[in-house]
Amino acid sequence: MSHSRPSEPPRTTLTAVLASFRRAFAGIALMSGVVNVLALTGSFFMLQVYDRVIPGRSVPTLVGLCVFAGTLFLFQGVLELIRSRLLVRIGMALDARLSGQVYTALMRLPLRTKLPGDGLQSLRDLDQVRSFLSSAGPTALFDLPWMPLYLAICFLFHFWIGMTALLGAIILFALTLLAELRTRETAKRANSQAASRNTLAEATRRNVEVLQAMGFGPRIADRWSAVNDDYLKTNAKASDLAGTLGTISKVVRMMLQSGILAIGAWLVIHQEATGGIMIASSIIMSRALAPIELAIVHWKSFVSARQAGARLTHLLGLLPEAATTVSLPPPSFRLSVERISVAPPGERRLVVQDAGFVLEKGAGLGIIGPSASGKSSLVRAIAGVWLPVRGTVRLDGATLDQWSSEDLGKHVGYLPQDVELFDGTIAENIARFEPRPPSDKILTAARAAGVHDLVVHLPEGYETRIGEAGSALSAGQRQRVALARALYGDPFLVILDEPNSNLDADGEAALTAAIQGVRDRGGMAIVVAHRPSALQSLDQILVMTNGSIQAFGPKNEIMTNVTRPISVPLKVVPSPEEAAL
Repeated sequence: MSHSRPSEPPRTTLTAVLASFRRAFAGIALMSGVVNVLALTGSFFMLQVYDRVIPGRSVPTLVGLCVFAGTLFLFQGVLELIRSRLLVRIGMALDARLSGQVYTALMRLPLRTKLPGDGLQSLRDLDQVRSFLSSAGPTALFDLPWMPLYLAICFLFHFWIGMTALLGAIILFALTLLAELRTRETAKRANSQAASRNTLAEATRRNVEVLQAMGFGPRIADRWSAVNDDYLKTNAKASDLAGTLGTISKVVRMMLQSGILAIGAWLVIHQEATGGIMIASSIIMSRALAPIELAIVHWKSFVSARQAGARLTHLLGLLPEAATTVSLPPPSFRLSVERISVAPPGERRLVVQDAGFVLEKGAGLGIIGPSASGKSSLVRAIAGVWLPVRGTVRLDGATLDQWSSEDLGKHVGYLPQDVELFDGTIAENIARFEPRPPSDKILTAARAAGVHDLVVHLPEGYETRIGEAGSALSAGQRQRVALARALYGDPFLVILDEPNSNLDADGEAALTAAIQGVRDRGGMAIVVAHRPSALQSLDQILVMTNGSIQAFGPKNEIMTNVTRPISVPLKVVPSPEEAAL
């Protein structure tokens, strides 16, 4: 069957999502323009009252002005309410568009690269961007372009009134620039320290039994206190900077407002302006400078959201997904490992070098060797968990990336060395949280793993909730449930990394039967083993030392060589080309 190579689809980036809301932002900008024009209502109302109503003693004019101004104020309030709610909806839509992609990146990132910070930083970054969009901060950015309108009106009233307003704008702009320069690095450092703090807290939660049993919890608590103090000091410094600049801007604005009243009074005394102009100019200048003051108050949030957006953009660009245009048939006859070299994510140090072998359907391969010889790293690459630095892994001739992750997962069963289960029922964990899984498939996997009798004796059977990380089960029970998960759906390739590390005699017997069952139905099993009991149902052995394959062949022959004196040479694994010959 022919198939196409994967192509990289266009990714949904933060910039692209924000660009998709351009019509909404255009509507907000239009509403902001109307709101800022309507904000002149109070100024001109005061101007008319002082210059027309009071000198003319006209009550009907006052009533008419009150009705007209009240209507405009009401309209302004409605528009501001719509604008704020629209910004909240944009934040929610942004989260809805990106949250799935960010969560997928959160799952895949530790398998591809190593980034500073704790594992949940990307979700917090998305929350930060959404929160800023939903706050009053963006409204200040939409109002700032209308400040020249207010300054122009101040100049129309009088030159010195305009100059006073312009001076105030320059001072507040300088404070905004200072806020940018002073808070950028502090906010970045506070974010880094928050990540370290969260990482330590999560490690403490995971290792609470060790801390309690060996009594070094207080020392870890001291370390937490030191990390937390650094974070609090940096965060307090950032907050102090923002608060100081915000207070200064508020004081400057009040001084300018009083100053413009004083200048207006001086102009009235010299009959160069009216009392209405004096009051109206004070209100207009206050409105002109309000967006700058609001921007300064929210500048810390703006800087944090901008840095979070940059990190999200970087994250989403790291993990492009492959798209397949043709669905390949399930693999059924061969696994080819072609001279792969493997390094841990984010590192250059090779832990597996030029490993190659071929397995046919029904094969059972045991991988043995000393600790840190590269056994687990090799099977991670075979399962598609880690990407080889060079070389390829093929199923029925197709490289693993020709399947989507979800499709490939149907054909692979994987039991890692460190068993992790999810909070949910035993049935959900065995079925890999598949929606509405067939009961017969769950029971078949459970019986194959020898865990069915254990489960049905629990108070709630398969509906027993196992708690976070399977805390409601013993280590052996978790391992057997995880084995059932690996066998769910009869995958062609089953990879088990030290599957008997927590098993008793009954569990090991069930494991042996499960491996034989995989082989009998035409699948293949690869088992990393330290204990010989895990090798009973296998027919081939691969020996690893220092990241290289030292021997590969029939179990009886290889085990005989391994147990002989060192002077007897081991059988060296042939390359895929030699094996083909």
